[in-house]
Amino acid sequence: MYDVLIVGAGAAGMSCALVLGSAKPKSFAEHKRIGLITHQRTSHLQTALFNNVLGFPSGTLGSDILFQGKAQLSTLYPHVDQIKNEKVSAILRSAEGFTVTTNKNSYTAKAVVVAVGYTNLITIEGLETYIEPHPRAPAAKERIWLKNDNHLVADGLYVAGTLAGWRSQFAIASGSGAQVATDILTLWNDGNDAHVHDKT
Repeated sequence: MYDVLIVGAGAAGMSCALVLGSAKPKSFAEHKRIGLITHQRTSHLQTALFNNVLGFPSGTLGSDILFQGKAQLSTLYPHVDQIKNEKVSAILRSAEGFTVTTNKNSYTAKAVVVAVGYTNLITIEGLETYIEPHPRAPAAKERIWLKNDNHLVADGLYVAGTLAGWRSQFAIASGSGAQVATDILTLWNDGNDAHVHDKT
């Protein structure tokens, strides 16, 4: 049983995992089980080039960020399970929270963060009732979002990144994932505001 399972390891999903992973020293997070399904094949980062992102050298490739993000997570926060080479086919409500089914396995989680892209090709069973046309994308592009209120789709079900209704910009997607992580940390902290800063 995962306390939170993140679906998608692009900018939003990876940022969410990094912030949650960094909270392990906090008493309210130290025993939480966190998982990240790292399917990245369809991530828009695969073909991205960055010249306008704070802290990235000009010419940074999105494909490099995908690789480096997983390495950063495994090096700094190895307690976050990275589930590789699996694609999610269903996220269904269960008595314990959710059952997340992939092409290879089935997992249970108290909370789920959906951080996949916003194309209308999404085929995850259980999300159909939340899908609507994307509010910030041209209709001709046929982009979608999961209708939400501040990233919360339904009790225990979160969405982050472009699928949350945000524009396709790396910094926005990353911030969305970090916001969801701090919302979950606040929930774990009995509703008291929680965030994580690394200080020297």
